[in-house]
Amino acid sequence: MTNNTSPRLRGPGAMALLALFLIVVLGMGIFIGTQSAPGAWYANLNKPFFNPPNWIFGPVWTVLYVFIAVAGWRTFRAAPRSKAMVFWYGQMALNWAWSPLFFVLHQVWNAFAVIACMFALILLFIKDRWHPDPASALLFCAYATWVGFAGLLNLSLALMN
Repeated sequence: MTNNTSPRLRGPGAMALLALFLIVVLGMGIFIGTQSAPGAWYANLNKPFFNPPNWIFGPVWTVLYVFIAVAGWRTFRAAPRSKAMVFWYGQMALNWAWSPLFFVLHQVWNAFAVIACMFALILLFIKDRWHPDPASALLFCAYATWVGFAGLLNLSLALMN
């Protein structure tokens, strides 16, 4: 696939920046995940029939964090001061805030508000990047699908408990 951003994605500087995006996104995700792992409180909640087993979240989020990092890196290389990067930074901050809010502070409704805002920013990122960089938009489509599901799960847990 050729597009106007591909030349900017090559070279040692680009690869170092990709490594940085991966380290920060995966590193923070893993750190926050280990510090806010579901405990007894979550185990005792009433859950909807579609609640997946706990073991699925780690692998799914690991893959999604790679997608998020790559899309952020591609966008930063092409347009570092763009609306898309504002959307990317915003969704990332909300993403990192959600687990502590939900699993540590048990603020289920506030967590739902956070995930709803995060979902909106993800959709705005997709819309903004669709034509200049479909690869980044598609990476975020996978992310949007999971966050949409997670938002539905969050809402269900809020309503059931």
